[in-house]
Amino acid sequence: MYNDYAISERLFHWQSQSTTSASSPTGLRYVNGTSKVLLFVREFNKIGNVSQPFVCLGTARYVSHTGSKPMSIVWRLDAEIPAGVMRMAGKGMSGYVV
Repeated sequence: MYNDYAISERLFHWQSQSTTSASSPTGLRYVNGTSKVLLFVREFNKIGNVSQPFVCLGTARYVSHTGSKPMSIVWRLDAEIPAGVMRMAGKGMSGYVV
């Protein structure tokens, strides 16, 4: 259970995997912007026995982070989160960064 949620139409709070620190290779890629980041979200992991699909919010850029193992990262989306997705974008949503 990650602490992922929309802060606004363009800012998203995302929590990394529990082993990611700012000094790890993955953490450095996030902080230094050396990887293109695509953010996918979904409201529920499963409904019944059916896995729910992710919605792609598009590309995002690093803004800031706090903590370590896991890192809490704020991403700025290049496009606004659609209104329909914003309705579900409160705490409890899961986000996936590629």
